[in-house]
Amino acid sequence: MTVKPLSHELLRPLCDPQQFAFETTAELEELTEILGQGRALDAVRFGIGMKRDGYNLYALGPAGIGKHTVVQQVLEKQAQQQTPADDWCYVHNFQDHQKPVALRLPAGRGATLRRDMEVLIQDLRTSIPAMLESDEYRAQVQEIDEELKGKQEQAFADIQKQAEQEEMVILNTPHGFAVAPTRAGEVLSPKEFEQLSKEERQHKEQVINRLQEQLAAFLEQIPRLHKERREKLREVERKFTMSAVGHLIDELKKKYQDLTPVTQYLDAVEGDIVENVKDFRAREEGAATPLTLAFQGAPSFTRYRVNTLVDHGGAQGAPIVYEDNPSFANLLGRVEHSAQFGALITDFTLIKAGALHRANGGYLMLDMRKVLMQPYAWEGLKRALRSQEISIESLGQMLGLLSTVSLEPEPIPLDVKVVLMGERILYYLLCAYDPDFRELFKVAADFDDRVERNPENNLLYARLIGTLARKGGLRPFDRTAVAHVIEQSARLASDAEKLSTHMQSTADLLREADYWAERAKRKAVCAADVQCAIDGQIRRADRLRERLYEEIKRGTILIDSEGEKSGQVNGLSVLQLGDFAFGQPSRITATARLGKGEVVDIEREVELGGAIHSKGVLILSNFMAARYAQNEPLSLSASLVFEQSYGMVEGDSASVAELCALLSALADAPIKQAFAVTGSVNQHGQVQAIGGVNEKIEGFYDVCKAKGPIGEQAVLIPAANVKHLMLREDVVAAAAAGQFCVYAIETIDEAISLLTGLPAGAADAHGNFPEGSVNYRVQQRLKELSRLRKEYSEGGKEGSEQRS
Repeated sequence: MTVKPLSHELLRPLCDPQQFAFETTAELEELTEILGQGRALDAVRFGIGMKRDGYNLYALGPAGIGKHTVVQQVLEKQAQQQTPADDWCYVHNFQDHQKPVALRLPAGRGATLRRDMEVLIQDLRTSIPAMLESDEYRAQVQEIDEELKGKQEQAFADIQKQAEQEEMVILNTPHGFAVAPTRAGEVLSPKEFEQLSKEERQHKEQVINRLQEQLAAFLEQIPRLHKERREKLREVERKFTMSAVGHLIDELKKKYQDLTPVTQYLDAVEGDIVENVKDFRAREEGAATPLTLAFQGAPSFTRYRVNTLVDHGGAQGAPIVYEDNPSFANLLGRVEHSAQFGALITDFTLIKAGALHRANGGYLMLDMRKVLMQPYAWEGLKRALRSQEISIESLGQMLGLLSTVSLEPEPIPLDVKVVLMGERILYYLLCAYDPDFRELFKVAADFDDRVERNPENNLLYARLIGTLARKGGLRPFDRTAVAHVIEQSARLASDAEKLSTHMQSTADLLREADYWAERAKRKAVCAADVQCAIDGQIRRADRLRERLYEEIKRGTILIDSEGEKSGQVNGLSVLQLGDFAFGQPSRITATARLGKGEVVDIEREVELGGAIHSKGVLILSNFMAARYAQNEPLSLSASLVFEQSYGMVEGDSASVAELCALLSALADAPIKQAFAVTGSVNQHGQVQAIGGVNEKIEGFYDVCKAKGPIGEQAVLIPAANVKHLMLREDVVAAAAAGQFCVYAIETIDEAISLLTGLPAGAADAHGNFPEGSVNYRVQQRLKELSRLRKEYSEGGKEGSEQRS
């Protein structure tokens, strides 16, 4: 069988700049459509249009693919067609101050109500004191005072008159009123009183007792008279206050007559002002300081303020809110406290809105990863969506960590469409482990990370480049630069037939290419500037790669790039460091000897091999048994190992290399060390596709170039990976010059034939291979091992019988 090297055109399918009719992207129209995201766009539009419970969205895809931008554009277009959301305000609850009342008003009227209330209270603080100091008010107060005074004086005069008629006098002593008998206008002394006759003393005592009872009744009547005075004064205050407040409140009620909750609130305000009119009395100037006001209970007008929680005045369409820090409080709102004299106090004006309040009536965008990182934020969001209302509660109270008296604001009805954005793994984990997730987020918008590479999409990509350049204030890109960006996009997609839709990587490349164009003082970005940007990205990240290749060149890490050796082959792996990946050649060796059909994976034995790598080794051992030992036991003991490997080995992309090393050891057929091989193998000997093919080829090329002159080196890859090839230009140039080759193989026989230079050999109808072929030599070696094992077993039985 003959396998020819791949043509250098297949190693990097180029984008022909001549297919573009423009000179620079400045001539192109801006791209208004979303490139390659038809499925995701349909899902987003469906989720937005579906007005049923639970149809919130989850936009899934890798970071940097443009989920946020796409969703934002669709939401903005939809939100412009909707009416602005309502305003929400919190006001004082005059029945229970710990439970503020929520008011819903049309957009813009919340701020208007706040200003109206401020003006109302300011006017009342002037008009009420003026009214209570008017001549009319003073006259009525004086009339009430005079009426009280007249009643007191008349009652006392009646008692005094009776005392005079009975020759008694009422004395005002330090201990109160006292009744004393008189004669000829003079108060009798105790001695004179004793000299009176018994009948006269008894009469005098009866009169004194009667007058004292009347005095006691008079004194008892005084508090009642004062109470009547206070009630009359309060009634006068109410009347005058109502005359000052009534018409102002009526004006506001007329202004908000279409909002019943607001008119009810104004009625409560009016009643509270009338009941607490003393708070509006003017204080004497300089009579109090902030400290004395705090301790004396200074009148507070805060309860008449309006806390405009959400103001959509001037908004165009429904709100779209993105919360960058979705903590529990930032999502659901919070009640703040202020410290006064060592105590924490709060009121309804310290209630702050959360993202759900601001997005209510519109759309809320959240990063799922950030939500899950915030304690209780995900649970709080789910609770709000399930109950369809926003309840403000602090985490400290919810967990019972705080005993501070706080508020219980009235819950606000919730009508919002939530769009979560995150990685696919988070979506699938939530689907599997959170039963509420599928109930609340029924629409998945799956963003594709690549699109077909064809002339139509190439032009769309060119328009995308022009759009990103204009939005970023970059120089226009000429068509050679556009072609080079498209080729790099295919490289990022790891597929020559696809283009990457990872917008962040593309935008970064455009900005960096513009930097190099500026350095070169060019008016338009060219292909050389794009290549400088690519080289710069690699240069900034390749310190460890350079160190690794240096150790291979110095012989610290053993890799041969020339000569031949049995049981030894160059395998290829990929190291991923952040966003930078590079290929690493590894020496794979195999040994074979008489045994019981075991193929020992040393990596697995020392727990450095992953499950997939171990699976690959088991597959190749089964391939060996199925091909070479169908009618007799496989009598070998083989071992496979990655030499100088000190970390985990995972994946099955080295199974072709391991099988070739094992076949080489059995057939004693040396393998060309100028070759490297990658690919996985199945039980039928077919070579299967692997990942990172570009990095693996380039890694072996760089090592060979560092160790010595390039000439006969080559890499064997699965034929299924040819469509993924987007190699560096220097590797392609070496292949075009015949200094480096890439072979596409479909079977293990093609691989071993290329590596050894010997024919693999095909089995005939009896399962025998042609003499001199690799398979023949392997088969013969295994038969020899089987014979030796049989002889060993029989010799062991004879020795056992003689001993017995």
